[in-house]
Amino acid sequence: MALSYYFFLFLSSLAISVQSDGPKTFIVHVSKSHKPHIFTTHHHWYSSILQSVSSYSQHSPQILYSYDRAARGFSARLTSGQADQLRRVPGVVSVIPDRVRQLHTTHTPTFLGLADTFGIWPNSDYADDVIVGVLDTGIWPERPSFSDEGLSAIPSGWKGKCETGKDFPASSCNRKIIGARLFYRGYEADRGSPMDESKESKSPRDTEGHGTHTASTAAGSVAANASFYQYAKGEARGMAVKARIAAYKICWKTGCFDSDILAAMDQAVADGVHVISLSVGADGYSPEYDADSIAIGAFGASEHGVVVSCSAGNSGPGASTAVNVAPWILTVAASTIDREFPADVILGDGRIFGGVSLYTGDPLGDEKLPLVYSGDCGSPLCYPGKLDPSKVAGKIVLCDRGGNARVEKGSAVKQAGGVGMVLANLADSGEELVADSHLIAGTMVGRKAGDKIRDYIKSDPSPTATITLRGTVIGKSPSAPRIAAFSGRGPNYVTPEILKPDVTAPGVNILAGWTGSIGPTDLEIDKRRVEFNIISGTSMSCPHVSGLAALLRKAYPKWTTAAIKSALMTTAYNVDNSGKIFTDLATGQESSPLVHGSGHVDPNRAMDPGLIYDMESSDYIGFLCAIGYGPSRISPFTKNTSSVDCSKHSLGSPGDLNYPSFSVVFMSESVVKYKRVVKNVGRNANAVYEVKINAPSSVEVKVTPSKLSFSEEKSSLSYEISFSSSNGSLGLEQVKGLESAFGSIVWSDGIHSVRSPIAVRWLSSFAAF
Repeated sequence: MALSYYFFLFLSSLAISVQSDGPKTFIVHVSKSHKPHIFTTHHHWYSSILQSVSSYSQHSPQILYSYDRAARGFSARLTSGQADQLRRVPGVVSVIPDRVRQLHTTHTPTFLGLADTFGIWPNSDYADDVIVGVLDTGIWPERPSFSDEGLSAIPSGWKGKCETGKDFPASSCNRKIIGARLFYRGYEADRGSPMDESKESKSPRDTEGHGTHTASTAAGSVAANASFYQYAKGEARGMAVKARIAAYKICWKTGCFDSDILAAMDQAVADGVHVISLSVGADGYSPEYDADSIAIGAFGASEHGVVVSCSAGNSGPGASTAVNVAPWILTVAASTIDREFPADVILGDGRIFGGVSLYTGDPLGDEKLPLVYSGDCGSPLCYPGKLDPSKVAGKIVLCDRGGNARVEKGSAVKQAGGVGMVLANLADSGEELVADSHLIAGTMVGRKAGDKIRDYIKSDPSPTATITLRGTVIGKSPSAPRIAAFSGRGPNYVTPEILKPDVTAPGVNILAGWTGSIGPTDLEIDKRRVEFNIISGTSMSCPHVSGLAALLRKAYPKWTTAAIKSALMTTAYNVDNSGKIFTDLATGQESSPLVHGSGHVDPNRAMDPGLIYDMESSDYIGFLCAIGYGPSRISPFTKNTSSVDCSKHSLGSPGDLNYPSFSVVFMSESVVKYKRVVKNVGRNANAVYEVKINAPSSVEVKVTPSKLSFSEEKSSLSYEISFSSSNGSLGLEQVKGLESAFGSIVWSDGIHSVRSPIAVRWLSSFAAF
């Protein structure tokens, strides 16, 4: 009786009228830590909460389910008025209506053209027995994405182990997660003390979410009924559903230390992985190769036949922001898919601006609410504690993007009494829209819409707005893929003659597995727990390509790492689903090879590339000689200072590396020539390929010979490509002091189209690398 009286007093003090309406099913998420000690079980607590709101309607609410794994809370039949009361109960995080959706795939396999009936999936047996080493924040093994149902025995060549801990028993590993290790000595050395195990797990268990997301993206098993609350419902599966996962925990509260990363890469090679997926990189510009532990570790891994796939970084859209740019690394940019989570801003004057959101609470409704700009309320960037409650309470706040976490801005608005948030991009983010699971009714809009909404707030004496959520939408509007503004891009900061990134892949609003340790926003105030989360970054695009590399490894076990990389690059495409060149969301204009590399991966075409550009370790040594490295600087790669004689190994120029793309820099010379060798891997040993040239503006391109006639005796043939600059280059794209133009060459035998992009730049006297 006393407990019910407590809740009755609390709710009565709110003095809110309750609508009389019929009951509906609602899902109530609670904070586990908020359970009063007087309740012996969570179910007892839930029952008391519902009893406290039952007097507000003739309907007596009933608990349908209690949740204690995928989420913490319960579902119940409630009236809208009762649901509104529950939102004000301490410990209740959110109350959302149950909604009916039709099942769809979750969705990147479909966008990539992957199918069970044809193409690379069945022809590679889904990468069965291929081992993907995921170097990240660990793994949350209980997720359905890591089920080993239907998998064969652990591959006989596996030499790794499953390291255990207090929260990571031996049963955490199975035939899917065949290995799990942690590397923390560099981290603890930097701390000067052991890690605080009350805040992070000294085991392979993922308490951050990132590693679970990347591992399930690369090689997760089929998981039915996956979703993030009501969003993106369907069947989740990794790129290589039969591949095995070895998790290497290298990242901790303050970051990922090179000593730990390199130790993990070393161990992964010893353990017998076939692919390393590493969504980690340098801050700022990419370091020189010999000062880059990832580049050094990747070189050693490649020598042992291990494909290393890395993220290009999230420091875009500035020039030369791509990291992990060594030519023996597969560098991945991020782009969108054809699935959106629209949430519109409707202004008081009737104008509607499209945005995106993953907000899981009740919508604001049709009634317009007062709208203010955060810059007029104490903090343009909506920092916590900086907004004036007297100006924010009961209103929707327009916040500028940047400075702090996007979801944290909504939390700041909520703490100041606001009821909604519109997050507006500034110039650096352009029209890039990233959906977030806001803790308040919120949406993100592009720069153009944000500018117009600010103008409306300034010009209207009583500006108002509301936000309308439209769920999950799959279609051709807007077009896809589009390149994310945050995606790291070229020119290559270390070696301008090597085009980076290499390819782009899905990296915006990606659904995959998540940790059970933190909420989907990674904020302490977010007490929700989910099995799957939707996040964005080149961290998400990288494991897509890692999984595709695993499929190719299974299909062609004798291929080199360079051959696998070449197949993915030369079969990539650069037009969206409307038939136009990709859009760069940072500018709203056409993207270029400096942004998306060779293009968007096309896994089924990569299964049959026709020709490949192959390379071995000696080729990379020649490349290092060509960029001016002597024996001492090359020794971290060769592990022997006396093993390199650059007079014998050096290429004519760095651009002579047998790379599947072309990056040309005109400085004092007006003609640049590169050499290439292609190997016929198609079914027809006597194939004849002819070249088609799409020359960049102001450049004459000549390929000699223009026809390649292969035979069983001559499966590899060479050609020379020359680039001649004309005098004028005005009107071309300006990139960090460079004037740039773009084109391509395509070798075709009537069946295969082997495409290599061309990026040409004129180095101005004031440009610097």
